[in-house]
Amino acid sequence: MRVISGAARGRTLHPPAGNRIRPTADRVKEAVFSSLASRFGSFEGLTVLDLFSGSGSLGIEALSRGSKSAVFVDSHPDSIRLSRENLQLTGFDKAATLILMDAVKALQHLSSKGMTFDIILVDPPYADKEITDRIIRLLGELSLSAQDGVLVFETDNKCDLQPPDKFQLSGRKVYGDTAIWMFCRID
Repeated sequence: MRVISGAARGRTLHPPAGNRIRPTADRVKEAVFSSLASRFGSFEGLTVLDLFSGSGSLGIEALSRGSKSAVFVDSHPDSIRLSRENLQLTGFDKAATLILMDAVKALQHLSSKGMTFDIILVDPPYADKEITDRIIRLLGELSLSAQDGVLVFETDNKCDLQPPDKFQLSGRKVYGDTAIWMFCRID
Protein backbone atom coordinates (compact mmCIF):
# COMPACT_ATOMS: atom_id res chain seq x y z
CA MET A 1 0.00 0.00 0.00
CA ARG A 2 1.66 3.19 -1.16
CA VAL A 3 0.99 6.74 -2.34
CA ILE A 4 0.93 6.64 -6.14
CA SER A 5 1.63 10.25 -7.12
CA GLY A 6 2.21 13.77 -5.88
CA ALA A 7 4.12 15.19 -2.93
CA ALA A 8 4.21 11.88 -1.01
CA ARG A 9 4.74 9.71 -4.10
CA GLY A 10 6.19 6.30 -3.29
CA ARG A 11 5.61 6.61 0.46
CA THR A 12 4.59 3.28 1.95
CA LEU A 13 1.56 3.55 4.23
CA HIS A 14 0.96 1.52 7.38
CA PRO A 15 -1.24 -1.42 6.36
CA PRO A 16 -4.30 -2.47 8.33
CA ALA A 17 -3.93 -5.36 10.74
CA GLY A 18 -6.12 -8.41 10.18
CA ASN A 19 -8.78 -8.59 7.52
CA ARG A 20 -11.39 -6.13 8.84
CA ILE A 21 -10.20 -3.43 6.42
CA ARG A 22 -9.98 -4.18 2.69
CA PRO A 23 -7.47 -1.69 1.27
CA THR A 24 -7.98 -0.45 -2.28
CA ALA A 25 -5.42 -2.10 -4.55
CA ASP A 26 -2.77 0.26 -5.91
CA ARG A 27 -3.76 -0.42 -9.53
CA VAL A 28 -7.41 0.41 -8.74
CA LYS A 29 -6.40 3.56 -6.87
CA GLU A 30 -4.20 4.60 -9.79
CA ALA A 31 -7.08 4.12 -12.25
CA VAL A 32 -9.51 6.08 -10.04
CA PHE A 33 -7.17 9.03 -9.66
CA SER A 34 -6.26 9.01 -13.34
CA SER A 35 -9.97 9.34 -14.17
CA LEU A 36 -10.39 12.11 -11.61
CA ALA A 37 -7.35 13.94 -13.00
CA SER A 38 -8.90 13.76 -16.48
CA ARG A 39 -12.09 15.32 -15.13
CA PHE A 40 -10.59 18.03 -12.93
CA GLY A 41 -7.24 18.61 -14.62
CA SER A 42 -5.64 19.36 -11.27
CA PHE A 43 -6.44 18.50 -7.69
CA GLU A 44 -5.22 21.90 -6.50
CA GLY A 45 -7.73 23.46 -4.14
CA LEU A 46 -10.21 20.56 -4.23
CA THR A 47 -11.99 19.31 -1.13
CA VAL A 48 -12.39 15.59 -0.52
CA LEU A 49 -14.54 13.35 1.66
CA ASP A 50 -13.18 9.85 2.29
CA LEU A 51 -16.16 7.88 3.62
CA PHE A 52 -15.39 4.47 5.18
CA SER A 53 -11.79 5.67 5.16
CA GLY A 54 -10.14 2.54 6.58
CA SER A 55 -6.40 3.22 6.33
CA GLY A 56 -6.97 6.65 4.76
CA SER A 57 -5.12 5.76 1.57
CA LEU A 58 -7.69 7.27 -0.83
CA GLY A 59 -7.93 10.62 0.94
CA ILE A 60 -4.15 10.72 1.38
CA GLU A 61 -3.72 10.12 -2.36
CA ALA A 62 -5.93 13.15 -3.04
CA LEU A 63 -3.95 15.29 -0.58
CA SER A 64 -0.67 14.14 -2.11
CA ARG A 65 -1.92 15.30 -5.51
CA GLY A 66 -2.72 18.79 -4.20
CA SER A 67 -6.19 18.70 -2.68
CA LYS A 68 -6.74 21.52 -0.21
CA SER A 69 -8.37 19.39 2.48
CA ALA A 70 -9.84 15.99 3.21
CA VAL A 71 -12.33 14.71 5.75
CA PHE A 72 -11.86 11.08 6.80
CA VAL A 73 -14.90 9.28 8.23
CA ASP A 74 -14.97 5.81 9.76
CA SER A 75 -16.99 4.21 12.53
CA HIS A 76 -14.13 2.08 13.86
CA PRO A 77 -11.55 3.60 16.25
CA ASP A 78 -8.75 1.43 14.79
CA SER A 79 -9.42 2.85 11.32
CA ILE A 80 -9.29 6.43 12.57
CA ARG A 81 -6.07 5.66 14.45
CA LEU A 82 -4.54 4.10 11.32
CA SER A 83 -5.65 7.03 9.14
CA ARG A 84 -4.10 9.44 11.68
CA GLU A 85 -0.81 7.51 11.65
CA ASN A 86 -0.71 7.51 7.84
CA LEU A 87 -1.55 11.22 7.69
CA GLN A 88 1.30 11.97 10.10
CA LEU A 89 3.63 9.69 8.13
CA THR A 90 2.91 11.63 4.91
CA GLY A 91 2.79 15.08 6.55
CA PHE A 92 -0.84 15.77 5.60
CA ASP A 93 -2.30 15.75 9.10
CA LYS A 94 -2.82 19.55 9.09
CA ALA A 95 -5.02 19.33 5.96
CA ALA A 96 -7.16 16.54 7.37
CA THR A 97 -10.17 16.23 9.65
CA LEU A 98 -10.87 12.81 11.17
CA ILE A 99 -14.40 11.90 12.25
CA LEU A 100 -15.15 8.79 14.28
CA MET A 101 -18.81 8.30 13.41
CA ASP A 102 -21.27 6.09 11.58
CA ALA A 103 -21.32 7.06 7.88
CA VAL A 104 -25.01 8.01 7.80
CA LYS A 105 -24.72 10.22 10.88
CA ALA A 106 -21.50 11.73 9.53
CA LEU A 107 -23.17 12.70 6.23
CA GLN A 108 -26.05 14.32 8.13
CA HIS A 109 -23.58 16.10 10.44
CA LEU A 110 -21.45 17.43 7.55
CA SER A 111 -24.58 18.56 5.71
CA SER A 112 -25.87 20.41 8.78
CA LYS A 113 -22.56 22.31 8.85
CA GLY A 114 -23.04 23.34 5.20
CA MET A 115 -19.93 21.50 4.02
CA THR A 116 -19.51 20.55 0.36
CA PHE A 117 -16.91 18.42 -1.38
CA ASP A 118 -15.54 18.28 -4.90
CA ILE A 119 -14.81 14.56 -4.59
CA ILE A 120 -16.63 12.09 -2.37
CA LEU A 121 -14.92 8.70 -2.13
CA VAL A 122 -17.14 5.91 -0.80
CA ASP A 123 -15.72 2.46 -0.04
CA PRO A 124 -18.36 0.65 2.05
CA PRO A 125 -18.11 -2.97 3.16
CA TYR A 126 -18.77 -5.10 0.07
CA ALA A 127 -21.18 -7.39 1.93
CA ASP A 128 -23.43 -4.56 3.16
CA LYS A 129 -25.57 -3.60 0.16
CA GLU A 130 -28.09 -1.97 2.49
CA ILE A 131 -25.60 0.66 3.71
CA THR A 132 -24.41 1.28 0.15
CA ASP A 133 -28.00 1.95 -0.98
CA ARG A 134 -28.63 4.17 2.04
CA ILE A 135 -25.48 6.22 1.38
CA ILE A 136 -26.42 6.67 -2.31
CA ARG A 137 -29.90 7.86 -1.35
CA LEU A 138 -28.51 10.30 1.24
CA LEU A 139 -25.96 11.73 -1.19
CA GLY A 140 -28.83 12.46 -3.58
CA GLU A 141 -30.86 14.15 -0.83
CA LEU A 142 -28.16 16.13 0.98
CA SER A 143 -26.23 18.99 -0.60
CA LEU A 144 -22.76 17.67 0.13
CA SER A 145 -21.43 17.66 -3.41
CA ALA A 146 -19.99 20.81 -4.96
CA GLN A 147 -21.56 22.04 -8.20
CA ASP A 148 -19.19 19.99 -10.42
CA GLY A 149 -18.73 17.28 -7.82
CA VAL A 150 -17.97 13.62 -8.38
CA LEU A 151 -18.95 10.60 -6.33
CA VAL A 152 -16.68 7.56 -6.54
CA PHE A 153 -18.00 4.25 -5.19
CA GLU A 154 -15.94 1.10 -4.77
CA THR A 155 -18.06 -2.07 -4.65
CA ASP A 156 -17.76 -5.72 -5.51
CA ASN A 157 -18.12 -6.41 -9.23
CA LYS A 158 -21.58 -7.99 -8.81
CA CYS A 159 -23.12 -4.91 -7.23
CA ASP A 160 -25.61 -2.86 -9.23
CA LEU A 161 -25.90 0.82 -8.34
CA GLN A 162 -28.31 3.46 -9.56
CA PRO A 163 -27.21 7.10 -9.67
CA PRO A 164 -28.41 9.20 -6.76
CA ASP A 165 -30.74 12.13 -7.45
CA LYS A 166 -28.93 15.01 -9.22
CA PHE A 167 -26.18 12.69 -10.51
CA GLN A 168 -25.55 10.64 -13.62
CA LEU A 169 -23.29 7.66 -14.14
CA SER A 170 -20.16 8.77 -15.95
CA GLY A 171 -18.36 5.45 -15.83
CA ARG A 172 -18.08 1.99 -14.36
CA LYS A 173 -14.95 -0.12 -14.59
CA VAL A 174 -14.22 -3.57 -13.22
CA TYR A 175 -10.85 -4.64 -11.82
CA GLY A 176 -11.06 -8.30 -10.80
CA ASP A 177 -13.55 -8.51 -7.92
CA THR A 178 -13.80 -4.71 -7.63
CA ALA A 179 -16.06 -2.29 -9.50
CA ILE A 180 -15.49 1.46 -9.52
CA TRP A 181 -18.48 3.71 -10.18
CA MET A 182 -18.23 7.41 -10.98
CA PHE A 183 -21.27 9.65 -10.72
CA CYS A 184 -21.12 13.30 -11.81
CA ARG A 185 -23.45 15.99 -10.53
CA ILE A 186 -25.76 17.27 -13.25
CA ASP A 187 -27.80 20.13 -11.74
